[in-house]
Amino acid sequence: MTRLSLPEPLDVPWIMKPLDSAESDVQHLDDGRLRLVLRHDVLCGITPDMVRWWFQHIGGDMRLAGKQVPRYRVWHPRDHVSWRLVRAGGAQIGPGAIFHIQECFGRDPRWALDTRLHVTRLDDGGFATRPSMHGLRLAQMTYRFTEVTGGTRYENDLTLGLTGARWFNTAVLPRVFPEERGRAWLVHNVEEVGNLEYFLPDLIAQIRHEAA
Repeated sequence: MTRLSLPEPLDVPWIMKPLDSAESDVQHLDDGRLRLVLRHDVLCGITPDMVRWWFQHIGGDMRLAGKQVPRYRVWHPRDHVSWRLVRAGGAQIGPGAIFHIQECFGRDPRWALDTRLHVTRLDDGGFATRPSMHGLRLAQMTYRFTEVTGGTRYENDLTLGLTGARWFNTAVLPRVFPEERGRAWLVHNVEEVGNLEYFLPDLIAQIRHEAA
């Protein structure tokens, strides 16, 4: 089990969205892989290029309630521990980048995560990564961003396991990433994605003002 030292939750001036604000589905594929699907509530006042910008600028701090705090922790003020850029993948963060993240779904020690995300896509239409778990690429995570009236439709698709390796997916995967952990991830993801509309527009406006 991954052990993390969880910092105290940040006090934020908003209430995080509940799981039922999104459409969610848990699927067990024929080869034993676990697929988790989310179609989030519309992110009001957010454009796809703002979401792309966020994934390129997660690092660094921002002001929250008069204090400088890590942006990554604001994204999920209870579950996130740390974010570090291992490799940028180019002049700006994009495909080929590697993120090192630490977080704990629901602040439950059983669901602590300390992993590297290998970025395979990052543009105004979406973000995709291949997380490494226990030294293996056991997951494929795809986010899609679509501009809609009033904001952005954000959809997630996380598939866990090895393609075609039913023996592994039925015998090993449930011990590494059981369905209960997957359901905790669904709640965590609805909360962090929903949080973007509460802080991202102000963060971008602040940075643009400082650069002017």
